[in-house]
Amino acid sequence: MASITIKDIAKETGVSIATVSRVLNNTGYASEEIREKVLSTAMRLNYLPNAVARSLKNEKTNTIGVVIPDITNSYFMQISKGIEDTIHQYGYNLIFGSGNEHSKKESEMLQVLFEKRVDAIVLATSGGNEEIIEKIKKSGIPIVLIDRKINGKEHDLDLVIEDNIEAAYELTKHLLDLGHTRIGVVNGSLTVSTGIERYRGYQKAIQEKGITEDPKLIFNGGFIESDGKEAVDRFLQLASKPTAILSFNNTMTFGVLLQLISKGYEIPEDIVVASYGEVEAAKLLKSQGITYTNQIPYEMGVRTGEILIDRLINSIQGPIHEVFKPTINFNEQTKFSN
Repeated sequence: MASITIKDIAKETGVSIATVSRVLNNTGYASEEIREKVLSTAMRLNYLPNAVARSLKNEKTNTIGVVIPDITNSYFMQISKGIEDTIHQYGYNLIFGSGNEHSKKESEMLQVLFEKRVDAIVLATSGGNEEIIEKIKKSGIPIVLIDRKINGKEHDLDLVIEDNIEAAYELTKHLLDLGHTRIGVVNGSLTVSTGIERYRGYQKAIQEKGITEDPKLIFNGGFIESDGKEAVDRFLQLASKPTAILSFNNTMTFGVLLQLISKGYEIPEDIVVASYGEVEAAKLLKSQGITYTNQIPYEMGVRTGEILIDRLINSIQGPIHEVFKPTINFNEQTKFSN
């Protein structure tokens, strides 16, 4: 069935298209009799306003696109919740998309949002999409980078991130101070800023201790659960196994925990686990013996929302760079003893 238009309502009521438009958009004068006639007819015919046409006329859609790498990760959903809670009171709604840590899918999502004429975009990039990001920026659509930088571009865009290097350094240093020298490292993707910076934090800590990096203890993954499982399998095959595993995001840590437990390991009695980011499932462990970074994704989302409002309503010029500093939730039960 064809959708009902203003023209159909005008024909049904016997009034002009211009009058119907004034009534439906609540602009200009129309008598109460005509107004009631138009509105009741629109309701009877199940008329739905064309939001796309209206947005083209107003040059505003009151929508903000959010593209994150993993829609199942609670960290990114808490960020999104913070954004939504902040911008909804100003009449804006979110459109979500997940890049699934794939550059091509992320590019497709960005193109869709661009074509939908969203008013702004929040992006946690998986990398490799500098060209379309630049095109969107030049079109005048504000872009806020969340969690991850874009090499060489972050100075031109609004940015809300964590101090990844320092947090990873402190996390590694804690393990070293407890006596762990053989630490299995589960890296995230080294093609994105979070992966690179957390790895650098680890390297900084072991260099200060005079420890030479062992390639056998480094597993390069991509921020997904199976990376944690695969890393555990590789580490446990070593003749000299690690006494601790350091995982650089919560999803990979979950994989680490599942695999260790499935193989009968007690945590932290048999092997210590440290995580960049809290893992909710860790609370179910008997001893809850995990050291992790205390991240505040909801607050990061709120700040992102405030920046969006500054751009869209307050006309404040940028760029704005906000750096959050995660703290470490220390677990002293993870001390290593021969």
